[in-house]
Amino acid sequence: MHQPFFLEGEFSNTEWNEASFHIIPVPLEETVTYGKGTSNGPIEIIKASTQLEQLTEGYGNPGTLGIHTADIIDRMSFHDLEELFNHTARIMDASLNAGGLPILLGGEHSITNGAIRFIENRFEKGKVGIIQFDAHMDLRDTYRGSKWNHACVMHRAVEIGIPLYQVGIRSFSQEELESRECYSVLHADASSLYGQDITALTLPECFPKQLYISFDVDCFDASIMGATGTPEPGGLLWWDAITALGALTQGCTILGADVVELAPADMLHHCNYTAAKLTYAIMALAAQRNGWTC
Repeated sequence: MHQPFFLEGEFSNTEWNEASFHIIPVPLEETVTYGKGTSNGPIEIIKASTQLEQLTEGYGNPGTLGIHTADIIDRMSFHDLEELFNHTARIMDASLNAGGLPILLGGEHSITNGAIRFIENRFEKGKVGIIQFDAHMDLRDTYRGSKWNHACVMHRAVEIGIPLYQVGIRSFSQEELESRECYSVLHADASSLYGQDITALTLPECFPKQLYISFDVDCFDASIMGATGTPEPGGLLWWDAITALGALTQGCTILGADVVELAPADMLHHCNYTAAKLTYAIMALAAQRNGWTC
């Protein structure tokens, strides 16, 4: 059966070595703890992308730079999660070697462990920072007996020295607050953003200028993103997220991204479309920040 590709109908599926963007679907659903359905997230994002317009307001037409949708990374092809994450890291490394930008589509948030391996293996310690958009800190050391649980993914990053900046957090545990303090995690929590001029957000000078963006769609308010495992009230609206992405990446380059935790639901197809449009917006932002003309 034909696997659809990102923005099919508007662009061809550009050859891997000629594409500036590599869409890498990782439909993992193994450690989810509440609402189910993340295994369907990547394919529904890709399907929804066929309804997008080519132009992105203020950022041009990133699709003209070439988009390649890679084969699905299937959990059943690997003995365990660590093997899957190592494979994902190799695919991301190949993307960068080909002059592209790897973008993971989840799947649960634990797929970002592949990106963490990629950053650890490819870059000098402390030279790449992660900006995490999320309702939750994901800073538990282990959860329900697993260090690979989606609630632990950012602990795996900070424990190996990857700087982290969190945006939109509004659900807390004592363990995670202690981890945040222990690892000096920077943050702009949802409550602090309420009523604030989001355009004024800036990364401190000490934060790396090479960035990886991890966007859990539950960062969005539940009113616009109900199709996720734990839809949280009090989150970001569309322009909040787009403005924060732009503000926090000023003067930086973007080397990769992921969009995770979409759990498609009947009658909520607007959520699939929102996730697809977010993915394309991140591609457009990355093109501008990396100096690619589109």
